[in-house]
Amino acid sequence: MAISHDNGRMNPVPASPPAVHAFEALTPVVVLDALASIGLAGDGRLMALSSYENRVYQIHLESSVGKASASGDVVVAKFYRPDRWTDAQILEEHSFADELMAAEVPVVGALQLHSRTLHHFNGFAFSVSPSRGGRRPELESTDVLAWIGRFLARIHTVGSAQPFVHRPALSLQTFGHASRAVLLTHNYLPLDMESRWLKAFDVAMQTATAVFESVGDVKNIRLHGDCHPGNILWTPEGLPGAGPHFVDLDDARTGPAVQDLWMLLSGERVQCLQQLGALVDGYEEFREFDRRELALIEPLRTLRLIHYSAWLAQRWHDPIFPINFPWFGSSDYWKGQVDMLEEQTEAMQAAPLVA
Repeated sequence: MAISHDNGRMNPVPASPPAVHAFEALTPVVVLDALASIGLAGDGRLMALSSYENRVYQIHLESSVGKASASGDVVVAKFYRPDRWTDAQILEEHSFADELMAAEVPVVGALQLHSRTLHHFNGFAFSVSPSRGGRRPELESTDVLAWIGRFLARIHTVGSAQPFVHRPALSLQTFGHASRAVLLTHNYLPLDMESRWLKAFDVAMQTATAVFESVGDVKNIRLHGDCHPGNILWTPEGLPGAGPHFVDLDDARTGPAVQDLWMLLSGERVQCLQQLGALVDGYEEFREFDRRELALIEPLRTLRLIHYSAWLAQRWHDPIFPINFPWFGSSDYWKGQVDMLEEQTEAMQAAPLVA
């Protein structure tokens, strides 16, 4: 990894970048050919949906695929990032979604086509799902939060029935120490910020470790894993399927239940307390919530912050990342990360939220 400097800014520049990133070969023609290989004929209307990790497209088909598509003749095709998940890990995600749908939890899962949910074409693994519309939930409403809380409890009831075998866990190691190793191994930290970031990282991780140890053993279950508002689509009351439905189980992994709640909180402490109270009230209509886990909210937020930087670093060869995250790698970026880690250390030392 070579480093270029410009007026104190550092930008990671691949020393030996691949001639063509894998996704650059995923042209609209290849996408349509992939669908044709499993018997789905696109009519040429193809729209890329928002996704950095994978490539996701809404595709209109020439004719209805009958039971294959719950939305008539519009489907969503997801092409998985090569070398991120193994087939076994992807299939475990699909199986989890199938379990949830069987329990009547409103999750959008991959369709069974030719007796399988995972397909391969030209080196890409892909799946096809029904196209489901919806808007972001209005998280200012306690009724909406309670409704989401009820469905999260149902997801976790299914998630607790058996463990993942192939998918990883969310832990201090996987999101914290492993992320540090990625950043140091490939020299993503500029020299003027490296020692400051490492110090802030060490203090934050020591604090997070102490909080995890003070909480003690909590049950780790299968989670949605990335339950932010953008992954919940809301259908207004009065319409079929009213309420939330959950999309994108791509980050499903094992961890504490509170991981699927805290990303729905925002604002000042008093607002977070109100939001959390509504979520937990709804949650406990179906499943008991271990309130010891509330102390893990800030450590989990800290781990996500650290993991996010490593995620950007690992994706830097993908051309859409330098375009969409041009500020990554600069000294200003890392100064901001140091400031946030120091703030998180203070937050982890403060009294946790209650519900």
